[in-house]
Amino acid sequence: MNSIKPKYLLHLLFLVGALQIAWSQEQKKIEIKYAGRLNVDEAQYPGARILTRDASQQVHVAQGSIDIWCDKAIYYGEENFVEAYGNVSAKQGDTVNLRSKYIEYSGKTQLAFASGDVVLTDPSSKILSDTLYFNRATQQSFYKSGGKVVKDSSGTITSKIGRYYMETKKYQFVNDVVLVNDEATIESDFFDFYSDTGHAYVFGPSTITTEDSKTYCEKGFYDTELKIGYALKNSKIYYNNKIIEGDSLFFDNNRSFASSTNNIKITDTINNTIAKGHYAEIFKVKDSLFITKRALVITVQEKDSIYLHADKIMVTGKPENRITRAFYKAKLFKSDISAKADSIISNQRTGLTELINLEGFSSEEDAFSTKKRPILWNLENQMTGDTIHLISNSEVKKLDSLLVFDNAFIIAKDTLTADGYNQIKGLKLVGLFDEDNRLKEVTINKNAESIFYSRNENQELIGIDKSKSGSIEMEFADGEIQKYTRLNNIDAILYKEYEFPEKEKYFKGFDWRDEERPKSVADLFKEDPPLELPKIKGLDDYIPQEDFFDEALLERIQKADEESNTPEDEEQKASRHLPDSLKSAQTPLKKNAQAVKPKPVK
Repeated sequence: MNSIKPKYLLHLLFLVGALQIAWSQEQKKIEIKYAGRLNVDEAQYPGARILTRDASQQVHVAQGSIDIWCDKAIYYGEENFVEAYGNVSAKQGDTVNLRSKYIEYSGKTQLAFASGDVVLTDPSSKILSDTLYFNRATQQSFYKSGGKVVKDSSGTITSKIGRYYMETKKYQFVNDVVLVNDEATIESDFFDFYSDTGHAYVFGPSTITTEDSKTYCEKGFYDTELKIGYALKNSKIYYNNKIIEGDSLFFDNNRSFASSTNNIKITDTINNTIAKGHYAEIFKVKDSLFITKRALVITVQEKDSIYLHADKIMVTGKPENRITRAFYKAKLFKSDISAKADSIISNQRTGLTELINLEGFSSEEDAFSTKKRPILWNLENQMTGDTIHLISNSEVKKLDSLLVFDNAFIIAKDTLTADGYNQIKGLKLVGLFDEDNRLKEVTINKNAESIFYSRNENQELIGIDKSKSGSIEMEFADGEIQKYTRLNNIDAILYKEYEFPEKEKYFKGFDWRDEERPKSVADLFKEDPPLELPKIKGLDDYIPQEDFFDEALLERIQKADEESNTPEDEEQKASRHLPDSLKSAQTPLKKNAQAVKPKPVK
């Protein structure tokens, strides 16, 4: 035969004892501590005693740790139930104070209902409502017809439905929720708030509005004490005519700082630009943006937008002085012009765009930075040099001129030969653009050299012209050379095609790089390594409120009804343990309780 070990027996006895203590406390009768006058009116209040205050003090009743004071009370001793009227206050220990015009309390179910200017106060916050339920057994309070919560440091919260879990200091609000404090206003339909930490969680369509920004999300967090938070699910931040979108947005209102992760889009409605990438940082005060991981900045124009891509892109300064810096493997694409360099820097005020290589920041193994010069393509022309400047007219958003410094080299494929290339090189290049952003004039200064496949009007090859001169001037029409002038001519030879030496076909430094040319927006990314986006842990899905009138409470109500043995009508007797708001309900109690349960949100 198995025996119970002493330590398990002690545990069992302790558990039984604890249950007995809890049961005895629950069953403890409501005591009349003080009444100025006691009356009985069996006609109006059968089985009840009518308690009234006197001039010295209010009626005082108590059960366990709860004390109730009022001007008048109807006490049903058999049902262990009291109705309190007039200047009612209830106090539970040193933590909970409840004031209202009316309170009813069942000593059997541990359920209280208050109405009329209700104020419930605990050490961390205050609840104001017209009606309020308080379940002593679970230490929860609940309103469903509108209420307000006040917490000094976090602000004021209003909602249609509210639930307070006193043990965990958690509030759960539903429908028309608004939190207002000195720094922000939060609006949502599903809102969880922890009064001890000031942490707020929003679910469903929600907004967080500050003096200079507005955040929208459908799942988010905000620390009302530290003034930081993050937004998830369809999240957006609006500020200074900008819209920030991303899978996850973090914001710090102390520093006017925000960051975003994965699938980022930042729209600047003032400068007509869009920035995209998968990680970004925004400093509102400095009006600056840093973006990386497939970074792309689009300058939106009516007919032809400009696309800029690099490993990292920084945009700094106010609109009139904005500077865009694209670092490492920078590329630019427009329908009529494209470019590639280690870095591209564009100044909004001056209209200057620089294509440069930062050799000081590259290693000898980096072939692009040490061997490949910045490159620009316009129509059929390829231009390279140590540094390239594009100068635009900022007012009309059109290209004005082009400067290539040191080792300027222009190459254009001769389309009628297999390996023929028109070439011009020199120390410096100056170019002018027409109204359609096509080169119309080009001048090569100092040590100019050229190779041209000369053709007649029928496109028949006349010969291959190779020359050296002090400078070369050219005029273009529809991308083709219409006029060609050599100044300070030193040497020029026109070869027949069969006479042209193979080794003379290409100048030193010749590098035809057409395979690198971006011919679409997608081409800007074709050399990028595979990108694996980080997984965002985010927040747990919303957990709807469980029924305030849960199974445990319903069982206590049912038990209280069964124990009532007065000769009253059963329906009247059972209602003694229900709040007034539920006594007239035509539906069953459980159904009525379910009616206040919010719909689930994910």
